[in-house]
Amino acid sequence: MKLVREIGVILPVFAVLVFGQPASALADGPEAAANDQSAAGAMLAQATPAVEEINDPLESLNRVIFDFNEVVQDAILRPVTRFYNDTVPATVRQGVSNFINNLNTPVTLANDILQGEGQRALQTFGRALVNSTYGIFGFADLAGELGVERHREDFGQTLAVYGMGEGFYLVLPILGPSNPRDAIGKLVVDPYFDPLGLYLDNTDREDIALGISAFKGVEEYARIVEELDQVKKTSVDYYAAIRSLYRQKRKTEIHNGSILELPPIPDLGYDTVPDDFDRSLAGINQNQPLAR
Repeated sequence: MKLVREIGVILPVFAVLVFGQPASALADGPEAAANDQSAAGAMLAQATPAVEEINDPLESLNRVIFDFNEVVQDAILRPVTRFYNDTVPATVRQGVSNFINNLNTPVTLANDILQGEGQRALQTFGRALVNSTYGIFGFADLAGELGVERHREDFGQTLAVYGMGEGFYLVLPILGPSNPRDAIGKLVVDPYFDPLGLYLDNTDREDIALGISAFKGVEEYARIVEELDQVKKTSVDYYAAIRSLYRQKRKTEIHNGSILELPPIPDLGYDTVPDDFDRSLAGINQNQPLAR
């Protein structure tokens, strides 16, 4: 798959890298979502960089790229996503989110198998089967209502399972927080697990693929833009806060939610809390594993 398609995902910028699946309760309506966003902001404000060993030899360059990404967000992402949130009903946004998550199933399934997670692979396949049929192509998360929770896997996590370390911290232009392991996994390998993307590329429909990727970015960013703004307002060092959140989020994902070294925070993968869209941040128990 051509790299231009991944670089074209201009809109899933670093916030998506940091958070992954937001914890807004959109399914409960706009008022519940607003309350949960306030709770999220309060908890995210606690996520000041912890005392941790940080391998950031490119910090000076990373901060320049980070500032550039902020300019892009302020100029494009924030206005677009706020318009989307203000004009599209919450129930419709929830359905769109479900549909996009369903499209991502092949990548998760492939990495479940590569990690030797047979039970989780069956859960992923079962969710896709139920939601793609009775759930109207995934717009309704019937599998979730039946108790089969969604989780996400990517090749960066697979490499970590097989012992590869994260390496040095890296901020990618437009795409945001990463490291060599995660960048290789998500940008180079995972696209080959995406049958729709491969089909569009192989049939010279790259403009459609780019449009889908851009829309995914807008939709994901829209779910956490308010929480992200809260972090920015309350952080002494916004760059360091995002770096810490990203690294802790990836540790939690790699261990399938069994490790949480920061206060309960929202998980946007590209993720800082549970990526269960229907769970309120205020109700998260720090001592319980996060469902991914």
